[in-house]
Amino acid sequence: MKLRKALSLALTGALCVGLLAGCGGNPSTPSTSSTPSGSTGGSTPSGSASGSGGSVYYLNFKPEQDADWQALAKLYTQETGVEVKVQTAASGQYETTLMSEMAKTEAPTLFQVNGPVGLANWKDYCYDLSGSKIAGELSSDDFALMDGSSMSGIAYVIETYGIIVNTKLLADAGYSMDDIKSFADLKKVAEDITARKDELGFSAFTSAGMDGSSDWRFKTHLANLPIYFEYEADGIGDTDAIKGTYLDNYRDIWDLYINNCTTAPTMLSAKTGDDSVAEFVTEQAVFYQNGTWAYSDVADVGEENLGMLPIYIGVGDEANQGLCTGTENYWCVNKNADPADIQATLDFMYWCVSSETGLEYMCSGEHMGFVVPFKGNLESNNLLVNIANDYVANGTTSIKWCFPTMPSEEWKNVVGSALTTYAADQTDANWETVRAAFVDNWAAEKSK
Repeated sequence: MKLRKALSLALTGALCVGLLAGCGGNPSTPSTSSTPSGSTGGSTPSGSASGSGGSVYYLNFKPEQDADWQALAKLYTQETGVEVKVQTAASGQYETTLMSEMAKTEAPTLFQVNGPVGLANWKDYCYDLSGSKIAGELSSDDFALMDGSSMSGIAYVIETYGIIVNTKLLADAGYSMDDIKSFADLKKVAEDITARKDELGFSAFTSAGMDGSSDWRFKTHLANLPIYFEYEADGIGDTDAIKGTYLDNYRDIWDLYINNCTTAPTMLSAKTGDDSVAEFVTEQAVFYQNGTWAYSDVADVGEENLGMLPIYIGVGDEANQGLCTGTENYWCVNKNADPADIQATLDFMYWCVSSETGLEYMCSGEHMGFVVPFKGNLESNNLLVNIANDYVANGTTSIKWCFPTMPSEEWKNVVGSALTTYAADQTDANWETVRAAFVDNWAAEKSK
């Protein structure tokens, strides 16, 4: 595969500063790191099996990449003789699984935090990656998650999400991508499709499933939009007391999704992520909110029939709005692991981002399809990644991923529950419950 250029400076600049240093929060004092034998803090491994006799236990965050991680681990073991165990947490259960696994004697040596909030919970377990070979492979230091002077985590994927579009169905409805440049445009098109859905044979949106395999798209990714615009308006990167300035806009886009989809709003609590994918692939809907990681799920629609739109909510300079780009995926090494296992884990991480095999699995569309923030990042054959890159190249303003500053998983769950209740009965009183879940519960969770 050809080497592709590192992500443009524009894309790097689009990432939320909060992902890197607490979204404006004060970094904590670093804890003392354990040091593998024969090395000093932030060891520099060889990049292949070190002969340390250690092994690797990776607790993977992404269920959709489980098969690829299992295969990559097996290939690494075949090449080096080092045992690599991969366990994948169920969707929405990573933090619970991590807590359980870290309490065991054979705890993960490699795990993930989702940014500053996640790091706050696990910083005492994080080995200082400063000076490690994988740190040397970063295309920019902006992709390191710092805790004071300690490099506690390293991003391993940069991702983008928006509204994936079946452009063929959109054309069948009499529209093109150029007709949608704002929330008002999206609303006009979606409601017209709904008015003619029996004639057209399809709906505007896939079902906004609110079970655990799908609700993160709305309680986290969609909720990022009002947070982002509030942060931008107030010139901040985090807050202990969200105001909810743009919650009316959040309601508008949620109403559009749930009232113009394949399923009655009262049925959304039972709908899954698989249902949404199936509806999109079988041409039951034009629009599907998801990200670049979902390319393999929707590829059967055909590249010539795929596009991607920003998530417009009626705020800001919509004519120049881009997609939502960032990361909440940071690798951390367990400093409390055996020194030999720490060394083996550092070697494995380096191999994943520098070897031909590792990069093929991480970057190619046939496997994980990641854009990785490392010097060896390969040219992508993931169409959605290339669409995302085109938005950046065309000078649009990417929406930063500020949802890693959300107070807790519990906050997300409360918001998700309130959204589900509101979908089934769309009263002002039920939306007030959403507002309270968003604003009041934010302050309560941040104070813990």
